[in-house]
Amino acid sequence: MRILSWLVTNAVALAVAAWLIDGISFTGPTQGQAELEDKIVPLLLVALILGVVTSFVKPILQLLSIPFIIVTLGLFLLVINALMLMLTGWLADQLDIGFSVAGFWSAAGGAIVITVVTWIVDGLIGPEEDRR
Repeated sequence: MRILSWLVTNAVALAVAAWLIDGISFTGPTQGQAELEDKIVPLLLVALILGVVTSFVKPILQLLSIPFIIVTLGLFLLVINALMLMLTGWLADQLDIGFSVAGFWSAAGGAIVITVVTWIVDGLIGPEEDRR
């Protein structure tokens, strides 16, 4: 159940980021029922890719960049999150999923949106212990 809530949370955050940030997009229809039907599977796949990248690559980058994180008082974490989103976009492109991130600033904006939306959704859903 935890994996499902994690996947849905990532998918909602990615959908909001794609809706708000111009440089983050999914290919396909842009309105109505056709958009939902065409983009739900790619959205879930990209959410899974982002989760895997965040789980395995991000801790290594954070460990290697501790001096930068300390010097910038944590702001370098935004750079790491943006790089994780760009890596997710690159992997999705390699797998022909239909998700793209246009550049660093789009990724940085998307990273902020994804972080905030994830906090909100996690707050609405509640801790894992409360859902049992």
